[in-house]
Amino acid sequence: MSKTYAGARLRRLREERRMTQADLARALGISPSYLNQMEHDSRPLTVPVLLRLTESFGVDPGFFSERDTTRLVADLREALTGEIADSRVTPADLAELASRMPAVAQVLLDLGRRNQLLSERIADTGDGRGPIGGTPRTPHEEIREFFYRRQNYLHDTDVAAERLAGETGIHPGDVVRALAARLAEAHGVRLTDESGDHLHHYDGTTRTLALSPRLRPGQRAFRMATQLALLEYGDELDRQAAEDFAPGTPTHALARIGIANYFAAALVLPYRAFHAAAEEMRYDIERLTDRYGLGYETVCHRLSTLQRPRLRGVPFSFVRVDRAGNMSKRQSATGFHFSRAGGTCPLWNVYEAFTAPGRIHVQVAEMPDGQRYLWTARALTRHRGGWGEPRKTFAIGLGCELRHARRLVYSDGLDLDSTSAATPIGMGCRVCERLDCPQRAAPPLGRPLRIDPNSSTFVPYAVRPDPR
Repeated sequence: MSKTYAGARLRRLREERRMTQADLARALGISPSYLNQMEHDSRPLTVPVLLRLTESFGVDPGFFSERDTTRLVADLREALTGEIADSRVTPADLAELASRMPAVAQVLLDLGRRNQLLSERIADTGDGRGPIGGTPRTPHEEIREFFYRRQNYLHDTDVAAERLAGETGIHPGDVVRALAARLAEAHGVRLTDESGDHLHHYDGTTRTLALSPRLRPGQRAFRMATQLALLEYGDELDRQAAEDFAPGTPTHALARIGIANYFAAALVLPYRAFHAAAEEMRYDIERLTDRYGLGYETVCHRLSTLQRPRLRGVPFSFVRVDRAGNMSKRQSATGFHFSRAGGTCPLWNVYEAFTAPGRIHVQVAEMPDGQRYLWTARALTRHRGGWGEPRKTFAIGLGCELRHARRLVYSDGLDLDSTSAATPIGMGCRVCERLDCPQRAAPPLGRPLRIDPNSSTFVPYAVRPDPR
């Protein structure tokens, strides 16, 4: 068994809890000098100490794993591609930085992204031909980053929603009635039918919440729960959104709505009850949708948020993409990295899902660093209901690290131990390290191409050998 050196993470955990070395050493039953040696990577993190940490602080053992650096290293490589190509910095150097000094790595990542954004804005306003290498991030992309940085879990919001669910008497089969009663009794809000094109519309003057008759019961419940969050939790929504965005800006307004939507999902699917049901059913998504009467996407997204300390579910990554590869939602409680440069990997099963809508596709996928994941994907089609009405189709992907796969019903019958059974995928063609992939759609960033008029290869973009 390999030794685990996790001094930076151990120190970060202690500082976040505002504990001295003596305090933490006392809680773990070890001497302060021994703890000091572990924090400075002079000694490895032992199994007994790791168990006491998980029991005392409710952290997943993976918090101390080197695998936790995967996403940070990938983000660094993407944000600093030009700088890395022009220097002697290697991927191993970035991994060392992310492992030993994650706070410094995060500062470097933020600086790299700011530099990218500044370059894009300068290019956009310089000669009128638009930005080079992409466009500045939109407010909606900023909101995705907001939740991505928090690993798709808002503890205070989740706890507050669960508390309100208990006060309101929410349970499966009676959600709409319970929410309607709370809106009416606590806020004087009455429900009506929406006759226009809106799915819902709230009029604060008349205290009227109009809901489209086209909404299914689960959709009606979610819209009602969101409005209840805005009415009862408004000040807290403002505070949380202001952590990253200035009040009065579009991103602050969108963040406020995003947090309200999170609250709504936590309200109609209260944490403890939903976590227990998910564990009991081995994360069978379709059985959970049947029990709670909610949509497939809503249940998948809620599953990706089950990261409460001392009561964690499987840490999932959640994604929603369309046929063209546009990623409209992406959240992760794991080290899985979603590329911000270019599209996603065409070998990923979220695209296979479009070939058979309505069926759940299962894939064991391996990333370039050797980390393997179990992914489920299903394509969903939405429309207004009438003949000839516009439709929209998305694929919903839900994945976890393979070490958690046996907790899922979807692992039954799969060979989880064979590396040859895994599909090799990447983080998107521009940042993928798989230089020999015949499916590559774009040359890799930071690698000079080998251009020879007298020869060709099966690989679309052959690169020169790395002199290092």
